[in-house]
Amino acid sequence: MASSNRFDGKVVLITGGTSGLGLATARHFLSEGAQVIITGRRPDALETAGKELGGNVIGVRGDVSKLDDLDRLFSVIRDRAGRLDVLFANAGGGGFVPLEQVTEAHFDKYFDINVKGTLFTVQKALPLMTGGGAIVINGSMVSIKGVPGFGVYAATKAALRSFARTWAAEFKGRNIRVNVIAPGTVVTPGYNTELGMNDEQIEAFASQAAAGAPLGRTGTPDEIAKAVAFLASDESSFITGIELFVDGGSAQV
Repeated sequence: MASSNRFDGKVVLITGGTSGLGLATARHFLSEGAQVIITGRRPDALETAGKELGGNVIGVRGDVSKLDDLDRLFSVIRDRAGRLDVLFANAGGGGFVPLEQVTEAHFDKYFDINVKGTLFTVQKALPLMTGGGAIVINGSMVSIKGVPGFGVYAATKAALRSFARTWAAEFKGRNIRVNVIAPGTVVTPGYNTELGMNDEQIEAFASQAAAGAPLGRTGTPDEIAKAVAFLASDESSFITGIELFVDGGSAQV
């Protein structure tokens, strides 16, 4: 854990903050002095995460693909904190479905969560964001790699990369930065709950990914959290519009 207080007094929103990368990032920001708001769709998971994180955390139940839920979220932030300094637009999901088996329901589900949800999260956050604020969008290395069966998910992440370029240009003069974090393979509970993989499948998938990475291993949630914190901090004050790959080199060589 970090020992600095780069985010002392800062207000940070992490969507999808109840498990995996979101939970690890919430833990990291808290360790550096931030007040953290997390969201999640499942009340039980939100309650569990809140108890684990403790102290300076506000949990708001909601689905980012539902605009009414987003309005309620930002109303809570406005009432409880009055502003927003950092947004980690992390909420998302995906599933392995080959082209021949893609249904309209599958397409709509993940474009609604990953693309629509992120767009309107950022849009509705802007009125609360202060000068010097930072937005970090959770992308993926698969946005530039062809992974069989992952076409819809990869396309949603490529769309987010495109949004970041446009938004970085649109924010000119507002002193708000927007960047994308592109994780490589990091095993999280979502491999069970979202991807529907069993432990044996996860182990095989992770071993294959590790073998293909120059660093020879998969990543950890804390490694992603540290990279998100860097992009959100003043240490990256002259960085906007980029996609930072945190993937052990998998998409680079």
